[in-house]
Amino acid sequence: MIDQSIAPDDDHDIEQLHSAVPVTGSERFDSIDTLRGIAVLGILVMNIYGFAMPMAAYSNPLAYGGTEWFNIGTWYFTHLIFDQKFMTIFSVLFGAGLIMMSTRAESRGSKYAGVWYRRNFWLLLIGALHGYLIWFGDILFSYALMGMLIFPLRKRKPRTLIIVACLMLPVALLFSYAGGIYVDKLQVSVAEIEQVQESGEELSEEQATTLEEWEAMMVFMAPPEEQVARDLKAYMGNYPDIVVHRAPMVIGMQTQAIVAFLLWRVGGLMLIGMALMKLGVLSAERSISFYRKLMLAGYGIGLPIMFYSIYLVTSHQWDHIFMFRIGMAPNYIGSVFVALGHIALVMLIVKTGALKRLMQRFAAVGRMAFTNYLLHSIILTTVFYGYGFGLYGQIPRLWQMAFVVIVIGLQMIVSPLWLKHYRFGPAEWFWRSLTYWKWQPTRRLPASG
Repeated sequence: MIDQSIAPDDDHDIEQLHSAVPVTGSERFDSIDTLRGIAVLGILVMNIYGFAMPMAAYSNPLAYGGTEWFNIGTWYFTHLIFDQKFMTIFSVLFGAGLIMMSTRAESRGSKYAGVWYRRNFWLLLIGALHGYLIWFGDILFSYALMGMLIFPLRKRKPRTLIIVACLMLPVALLFSYAGGIYVDKLQVSVAEIEQVQESGEELSEEQATTLEEWEAMMVFMAPPEEQVARDLKAYMGNYPDIVVHRAPMVIGMQTQAIVAFLLWRVGGLMLIGMALMKLGVLSAERSISFYRKLMLAGYGIGLPIMFYSIYLVTSHQWDHIFMFRIGMAPNYIGSVFVALGHIALVMLIVKTGALKRLMQRFAAVGRMAFTNYLLHSIILTTVFYGYGFGLYGQIPRLWQMAFVVIVIGLQMIVSPLWLKHYRFGPAEWFWRSLTYWKWQPTRRLPASG
């Protein structure tokens, strides 16, 4: 979602270079653009589950999407290769972008803090609107908030950033374990309340609130059939009804999820991204031997953990309390190592010049990552929701991947064509214009002879 370019600041003299100025094509790190393009498309592989069917099916294949071997197998494959891995890369790149942009601005004598906080303020607002008005699974709101928090650490040494990140990342697991204990106790309370309800007694306000809390939690874990039916009915309805239905989930994502998970996970990964950028890892400055070793280490550590994750959740039938306490931990840890393996593999391809035309298309997608991310939501909610083609809950998990392939293919074709004529994607242009409170130039200037 990061636009790595820097636009002119009206408060300074551009000619004297006392302001941030746009990144030219020659200055841009193609490796980062390529990696970002691959990341935003990889994220779609998992997000399709949230677009096409009840959200509980994202982490629990038994909840919805078909239990045939090929549908369960699709979940296994995406869990192994994609789940949290490409979101990890995206978080890393957000931190890397801060280092890239602030370093360039400060080398030109510009104070970048104002630009960074304005950018993230508007990203925060766009993310909130995206969540409430288009799709509840928005990540922009959290990225903007974390981006504001990490800015003061931008000048720290890589070692310090990595140490702080390693202290932050486990906190989310502690919250999750505590959440499992809480859910266990809440389940007992709900069973007692339901007995009271069946006896015909009127529930107290506190009991009614407990039931509402339980139902909201089950949306993401193991919704009963009647709750699944309500979800299907809501998303097959009209636009206003859908907005109302998803509002509680968005509120939860932008409050509880941030405090218990995203602050520690996303914030920690951004710090790792800042460190890796300072170390030249993400800009393809390290040796081929370094990236080979990183790839072998990332996959060598991460993939066995991921296979153990699959074994663990399968043997416990994706029980929601077990998932809270222990079940999510292997993927939480393993995804970081697999993501490092993915990063190293992309850097190797970039450095060796292999698959050059394909990498150029990924880089174009990456330069328009903000636009392409929002287009995922616009296109797929239109495909699946009732105000569009109404396919919500009707497409098995395996065949959802066909929609992923189509959208990825379109964006890999359209993004390079768009950038032949325009400097930025539409969302990037709008974001920059908001940041500097001035319409930014869009057309590419013809090359001078």
